[in-house]
Amino acid sequence: MEPKIKPKVLFFDVNETLLDLTQMKKQVAEALGGNDHLLPLWFTTMLQYSLVMSASGRYEPFGHIGAAALQMVAANHDIKMTEEDARNLVINGLRNLPPHPEVKEALSKLKEAGYTLVSLTNSSDEGVQHQFENAGLNSYFDRRLSIEPVKKFKPFTDSYDWAANQLHVQPKDCMLIAAHGWDVAGALWAGWRAAFVSRPGQQLFPLAPQTEINAPDLLKVADLLVAYH
Repeated sequence: MEPKIKPKVLFFDVNETLLDLTQMKKQVAEALGGNDHLLPLWFTTMLQYSLVMSASGRYEPFGHIGAAALQMVAANHDIKMTEEDARNLVINGLRNLPPHPEVKEALSKLKEAGYTLVSLTNSSDEGVQHQFENAGLNSYFDRRLSIEPVKKFKPFTDSYDWAANQLHVQPKDCMLIAAHGWDVAGALWAGWRAAFVSRPGQQLFPLAPQTEINAPDLLKVADLLVAYH
């Protein structure tokens, strides 16, 4: 089989793809009265309302939407939570996430292989700056992008088009690496290539095109990409 051609730019989702949300999930579960089963509902509500805002031509920072979603889930279970408390929990939680254990080794391999590495996140620019400083990831990346300037959240096609333009490359020369089925689906529909990190609890969307890589962690993704020419 012919070896595959290297993408010109590798774009990485941040939350769950690079950074481990386990500790934050514990903090959120405690705020929701110890109801761990509400965490997926909170995540899907946060994503739902980020898309509602983008579809309506509105924008709020992702952390604010996450806090509002947390208030909604709490209210449905008779748990009182102020906007300030919700924002402190979500924003501080997101900013202090550790990287998954294999992430730094994987990024080092990709840099050594000559790849251009760029992060692309729905979080605010200030938020991801704190995340990378606290997680020790800054040195691995050539650029750090937030959708904040375009004010449309992934998976809107506009956000991927904007990111490609920032690196002066065509969509076909971009590859998104993400642990979210909705994110890789959005990238593929925008004309990008994609690699899926199938972390526990994550699934590909069956109605989307297939990703060219599907691996359980970032190191296995990196090993495959290093073999491209």
